[in-house]
Amino acid sequence: MPSARHGPGTGAPQRGAVMASLKSAQMVQNRAALPAEILATVLDYLPIPDLMRCARTSKRMKEMVYDDTRWVQRLQSMGCWNESEARARFEEVMRKKWEAQKAKHDEEAKRNGTGVNGTGDQRKTTTTIFDAGIEEERQKQQAPAIHGANSLADGFETLAIAPPTSKPTTTNPRPSLEDPIALLTVLSKVKSVRGYARPEYARVYGALGPFYQDFARSKSHTDPVIFRVYRDPEQQAQMLAQLQKFAKSDWAQGWRQREEKLNTMVGIFESAVLREFEQGYEAWDVEGRMHRYAHVLGILNGGHAGVEIFVQKHPVFTDRVQFGNPMDCLNQTSAGSIDLKPSLEFFETLLKLINEQAETIDKIFPPRLNVLEVFLERIGEDVIGDWVTPLFDESHERNIQSYLKAVSGIFEQCVQFSLQIKPPSTASPEEFRRKVHGIIVRVFEPHVDLYLQDELDFFKGEAEEQVSGWERKLSEEDASTESFFMANVNRQADKKDFLTSFRKVVMMPVNVLPSFSPFATSKSSATLQVTSAAVPGAGTSITPTSSRSHSPVPVPSIPSPNAEAPTDELAAKAAIMASKLEGIRSLFSIEIALTLVHSAKTSLERAAAFVQLGGQTGEEAREQCETIFVFLLQTLGSRHVKSGFDKAVDHLSKYNPREVSEHSRKGVAPLVTFLELVNVGDLISQMIDVFYEQQLAATKLVDKNDFLDPAVKAKKKFEQMLDERVAAGLNKGIDVLMDEIEYVCATTQAPSDYNPPLTSSGIPAGTFDIGPTKCAQEVVEIVSSHTDMLTGSTDKNMLDVFNQEVGLRLFTVLCKHLKRQRISVDGSIKLISDMNLYFTYIQRLRNSDLLQYFRALRELSQIYLIGPKHAKEMAAVIADGERFSGIFRAEEVYEFAERRADWFVVKRDVERAMYGFGCAVM
Repeated sequence: MPSARHGPGTGAPQRGAVMASLKSAQMVQNRAALPAEILATVLDYLPIPDLMRCARTSKRMKEMVYDDTRWVQRLQSMGCWNESEARARFEEVMRKKWEAQKAKHDEEAKRNGTGVNGTGDQRKTTTTIFDAGIEEERQKQQAPAIHGANSLADGFETLAIAPPTSKPTTTNPRPSLEDPIALLTVLSKVKSVRGYARPEYARVYGALGPFYQDFARSKSHTDPVIFRVYRDPEQQAQMLAQLQKFAKSDWAQGWRQREEKLNTMVGIFESAVLREFEQGYEAWDVEGRMHRYAHVLGILNGGHAGVEIFVQKHPVFTDRVQFGNPMDCLNQTSAGSIDLKPSLEFFETLLKLINEQAETIDKIFPPRLNVLEVFLERIGEDVIGDWVTPLFDESHERNIQSYLKAVSGIFEQCVQFSLQIKPPSTASPEEFRRKVHGIIVRVFEPHVDLYLQDELDFFKGEAEEQVSGWERKLSEEDASTESFFMANVNRQADKKDFLTSFRKVVMMPVNVLPSFSPFATSKSSATLQVTSAAVPGAGTSITPTSSRSHSPVPVPSIPSPNAEAPTDELAAKAAIMASKLEGIRSLFSIEIALTLVHSAKTSLERAAAFVQLGGQTGEEAREQCETIFVFLLQTLGSRHVKSGFDKAVDHLSKYNPREVSEHSRKGVAPLVTFLELVNVGDLISQMIDVFYEQQLAATKLVDKNDFLDPAVKAKKKFEQMLDERVAAGLNKGIDVLMDEIEYVCATTQAPSDYNPPLTSSGIPAGTFDIGPTKCAQEVVEIVSSHTDMLTGSTDKNMLDVFNQEVGLRLFTVLCKHLKRQRISVDGSIKLISDMNLYFTYIQRLRNSDLLQYFRALRELSQIYLIGPKHAKEMAAVIADGERFSGIFRAEEVYEFAERRADWFVVKRDVERAMYGFGCAVM
């Protein structure tokens, strides 16, 4: 470069000189050795003295060292920086600054005369050298406040709380070794002020740094100067606790060794304090050494070591004799039960001991340690758990019912025990109860899963046993009955079965049928007499306190010993069928339902107690309660009620009124007993509703509005099943009822009712009664008695459908019955009376559609009242379709008219009037 700068002589060519200069030039790069980011990171790991020396090397290094964020991090590592407090201080300063500026602006505005809108009187002002000097001085005073405002790398602003000439008021005086007591609270006096983190840390370092470095240089536990400066264990513990926090801000090389040495010294000190506490514990010096050294440990590191010694050495965990023998609950009672008195005494003794120890704990330990909770935790694990677990295991092996009662009963006692523990005076009662509840949960949680499964299995087994026993009882009674009735029947190989015999007898005329009473000499129950039960009045409601609160007593299936068995096979099988129809009401029992519901209630209440455990365990208990209810409905519905209804319908389908020897009582016996069965089913349904509302809905075990809930779905399915079986039975019952009505009409309707014999003078013989016939009265009484029985025990919609079906079927039967009769003009009075009686009964059903049919039937009876001389009027009535409201066509009315006793006399005239027979075309 120098040669290039001076160059050769003047005569040299210019271009060559330039090229020579370029060739001899060198590229020189000038940059700092390290980036500022790396330098800032290196500064973090320097010891504090070295850090201060770096700050004196240059202005830029000073700015980096004095950066407030560097010292905020150190204060944060010690837990002495409160960001919320710093933000609040910053906002307060900014608010005061803004108020000062606003007040100054208002002052200047008033002095200059400026109005609100910025205008005002123009005043003559002069700017002098004196005014400029004041302004310059003011700006100099504000300069430190805005210094560093352009360096906001960490988001903090430097605040000027006071002028630089005065000492900042936000910092405390630096403590000195001349006042050792002041050093004990140096960390608690640190303030969180943005812009003053370095002075705050400097004050902490000046107070704790010498002790910290002294620990690093110490060779044994007798060397540290702290134990010579402070003699009281409380002060020593307080300073050691501060030094442990201060060590967290030591990031320089060798920090791990210094921290380990400090922790070693702290451990030695803690061991010495624990020995003193243990000696006080052995001497039971509660308010002396135990109290003092428990507080020393609390100051040092929280005092958990002292709590552990207190709990471990407590005699409650070693002296178990005072709590009694848990096996007394099983040894002092019979199998299947348990005596909870010993467990109650156990919890009472334990409660008294805990409440006494709670007072002792308050005298020894600081309130913040929550020693009682630690003590209760250990009580739950080592005392309650060790007491109840052997009892549960032994009861599970001996008898499952005892086990279920033991788990649920002792859990209830444990819950009551936890509620009677007195909380510490300084603790929140709600929070204390919550923690004690958690202890109880941990004690019983290992047993809940097995208990819930055994509870469900026990209920299933008990329900299965009840229903199976009932079914077995019915089967045995049926077998005994059949065995008795078939005892004297000579079964030969060529003898046909019952259906063949029955078909042969049915083909005979009605009046040829035997009475099936082969035991005339012995009035036994084997006589084929199907009796009806008492018919309840209309509107009778079924309640648990009514006369139907118990199941109808089954008719004894086994006749008395003095009874003689039939010798005819048909009579024997008919007697068997009569026995089944008579015992139809015993196909399911209200007592069985009550037993199942009571068992479910017992199991559900025991399992529901564990719902209060909460969490997954509580949810499992709630689901198990639902499962118990669902299985109750399945067993009671499918196994008991549905099976009973199916058998009842099957028995009803085999009823034949022509096999019944007596019809003296009003009502169809099998239908009456089936309606009794419907009443029992309705009562069972009401029981399930009450059980569901009280045991599940009221206790919040299920949500009634959740249609996907298993319990809700099972209840709806049970109700649907009950409605379907009742409907099927009523449908079959209507068939039986109509068969009975046809039989009554065929046997009680005398030919002379509608066609009375006449004397020689043409007057009806005998006393003529214009009232309804005996047949009509019996029919109405039979039908009304059966329809009234359903009132109050079935759904209104189902009752309406049943009544309508009965009415329509009755209408059909009456029409068929009329077509079998011969009706004279004199007998039509009786017929009209009968039709009016039927119409009056149908009016009670309040069914307008059904009423039209019987109104048409009543109008139909008028054609028999028309005399033979008025054939044209008779033809007009027959052809009048509107008269019968479309119920009967003219052809059908004509068929009824053919049942007139004088039809062959009036037939020609009626047909001539209707169809024009005998007319000639002119």
